[in-house]
Amino acid sequence: MTEVKHRSIETNGIRMHVAEMGAGPLVVLCHGFPESWYSWRHQMPALAEAGFRVLAPDMRGYGQTDCPPEIEKYTLLHLVGDMIGLLDAFGAENAVIAGHDWGAPVAWHAALLRPDRFRGVVGLSVPFVPRGTLRPTTTMPQNEDSLFYQLYFQTPGVAELELERDVRVAIRSFLYTSSGDMPARPGAGAVTGTVGMVPRKGGMLSRMVNPTSLPGWISETDIDYYAGQFAHRGFRGGLNWYRNIDRNWELLAPFAGASVQVPALYIAGDRDLVVAFRGMDQRIANLSKFVPQLRGTIMLPGCGHWTQQERRAEVNLAMIEFLNRC
Repeated sequence: MTEVKHRSIETNGIRMHVAEMGAGPLVVLCHGFPESWYSWRHQMPALAEAGFRVLAPDMRGYGQTDCPPEIEKYTLLHLVGDMIGLLDAFGAENAVIAGHDWGAPVAWHAALLRPDRFRGVVGLSVPFVPRGTLRPTTTMPQNEDSLFYQLYFQTPGVAELELERDVRVAIRSFLYTSSGDMPARPGAGAVTGTVGMVPRKGGMLSRMVNPTSLPGWISETDIDYYAGQFAHRGFRGGLNWYRNIDRNWELLAPFAGASVQVPALYIAGDRDLVVAFRGMDQRIANLSKFVPQLRGTIMLPGCGHWTQQERRAEVNLAMIEFLNRC
């Protein structure tokens, strides 16, 4: 990774750390939770070698980027605004934007709200989800014994306390349990509504596995890097993204029914828990209704949630082919 350059820029009222590589048309890579710019370590050299200039920021609240204390400063409008400021800081008129996990809604909405600045979009794991008619948290599953993990994240301090008790174990457990290498659990399908549920007694990590050995796509050195970032920064910034889910729904009311009008690509693993969320099969099947320039939907067999890390070669090839046609 010696060819990666690291810079700090001012954007949208915060200071942001950005990893940079290559020269040519600009590509912006947005990571998700709980990750960092490092999640794109396999894509950066491949895209740079293919003739692109690649920027992978630590997103707001992560790594070496500022972490505002106010929860309400983590809305999608703030996050898209950060990406606009990123382009401005690098003197770029436009770029193709890609995002994984929480970075995917940022990428989709950047393309939705500012197609003049983002001429193409790649979503990994999370498809574009149009604004619904109901407040999102009111539709999330819960019962006497457990609640959906996004509901578990809503109360400030609760998830932080659990995850920061042993940051390395938390990161190791997150990455393994949500990967395609995690053995399937009987009865954990979308129909039962148990995907992504957290026991009210026991916490999130009680249903995760800290493996004795790691799968081939992730190393102990990689875990060390992620753990070091969260040991320094904590989890609050990333968790605050979840605490704005209903606020995002309110702020995006003027864009209800709007569609993403730029060329797009969607990539996911067929063992990704996001794909198994209730109703997600229909959203993916009908994605082109809201993304009319969708160039393809790629489902990677045996791949879990960490798409660009678990299937680096396939993702790199698909992204480069899309970028060359975008």
